[in-house]
Formats: sequence, C-alpha cells, structure tokens
Amino acid sequence: MLMRVPVDGVEYRVRVEGRGTPVLLLHGFTGSLETWDPFVPAWARRFQVIAVDLLGHGETRGPLDAARYRMERCAADLAALIERLAAAPAHVLGYSMGGRAALHLALLEPRRIRTLVLESASAGIADPAERGARVRHDEELARSIEREGVAAFVERWERLPLFASQAGLPAPVREAVRAQRLRQRPEGLAYSLRGMGAGAQQPLFHRLAELAVPALLIAGELDEKYRVLMSQMAASMPNARAVVVAGAGHAVHLERPEEFACLAEEFWREQEAAAAGR
Repeated sequence: MLMRVPVDGVEYRVRVEGRGTPVLLLHGFTGSLETWDPFVPAWARRFQVIAVDLLGHGETRGPLDAARYRMERCAADLAALIERLAAAPAHVLGYSMGGRAALHLALLEPRRIRTLVLESASAGIADPAERGARVRHDEELARSIEREGVAAFVERWERLPLFASQAGLPAPVREAVRAQRLRQRPEGLAYSLRGMGAGAQQPLFHRLAELAVPALLIAGELDEKYRVLMSQMAASMPNARAVVVAGAGHAVHLERPEEFACLAEEFWREQEAAAAGR
C-alpha cells in the first residue's frame, strides 16, 4: 500500500506491505522506493516492509534548502516514520546513501533499531581536505543538474567506473534502473547532493564503536573502494559481520539479487531467533 506521511513539513511517499517485525528499506542516490520492488513480495510474507522515498527522491519533495536535507534531519524524519508506522523497533537496510542515513538513524535513535544491514555504505569522509574537495565537486554537480537537467546528468552518471559492473545486467533491469533515475527532479537531486552528500555529512568513524546493534555489512567483490570501507567499519563496530559477494560491484542488490535477498533475510531471522532465546 502506497501512502503519504507528513513529517516536519515534508510529505514522504511510503510503501507498506506485510505484517510482522518492521523492515525499513532505504535506497541510494538517484533511487526511490521502487528500488526494492523485486524483494518486497517475498519479504512481506514474514515482515512488515516499509520502503520510503528519501528526501528529494521519487515523489518526496523537499524545500530548496540544503539544511533541510542534512543527514541529521533525515535521520530524525526516519525515526518519526518508524514511530508512526511500526509497533516495534525495525530492521533497517540501507544502500549507499541510504546506508549512511541508516547509520545516522542508528546513532540518533538506537532504541528504534533492531538490526542494521548496510550495503556498499560508508561512514562519511574522514579527511577534512578530501571532504572539502567532495563538497566542491558535489556543488558543481548540483549546478550542472539544475542547468542541464536530469537526462544529461544520468548519461554521465551511468558512465562512472563505480557502475561499470552493471553493464552485463539484463536489458530490462538496466532499463528499469535508468527509468527510475530519469523520473527524478533536478532540484531534488541537486539539494540532496548539497545536504546529504558524503562531503556534507559529518563523518561517523569515531562513533561506530557506539553501535551495539547487530549489523551485517555487504560489499561487492568488484567494488574495491567499498570493500575496504566495509572492512574498516566492521572492525570498529562491536557486533558487525562483513560479507563480500563474489562477482558483484557497487549495487549488490541489482547484480546478485538472490544472494543479496538470502543474506538479508537469513540475518534478520537469525537475529530474531537469538533475541527470542534470550
């Protein structure tokens, strides 16, 4: 069921399916709640699945104010959504940008989090000079999206080396991802970069030891940068497990969907069984 949920002046588009323990699904940059469509029917047989269009993406519109897009505000919005839509703490799964949002949420409202699944995620950019360079790059990219439109941006975005491993995906899968990207609004993507970008957010590496919640970190074998980040994060988190998926790049859920689905669901079931046995 699709619905609109108002939170702090923003109407979030949300899909809710199934019953059971809540599972909150957070897409990446240029994505939407449709990112998770291939997984929702199976997961909804056991869980209450909550998929959300993050601020500036899909049909969740935000103001032209970068401060409203900051990760701290995003995390507060997500905590409010869990409170309104779920009767219990949620398993939270985030991909890339959605993984950074999940980390912020877990640090802001740990009592609302049952477990974390982080796919190709990072804790931000630790080095101040690198972070500043990323802010400047993202501002240039935001201005180009506003100036040239989403279609021109998508053409460049899909040629990034980060997504090279997706070239071998079936044509219908690649077309669905492109259609999802092309439905974005230029102002939404631009302000998401300004407020939620990896450079804009405060790095969280120094706080990872606070995350006692069980966590599963997933990265693709072909995505060297995020494999390294995953290992660094897992080493700093007291209750984390890291898994490298063979033959996959940055978007494991696209490139190895069956393995990805099994990893997530088995982890959730395992953690629920462990909690029930305490």
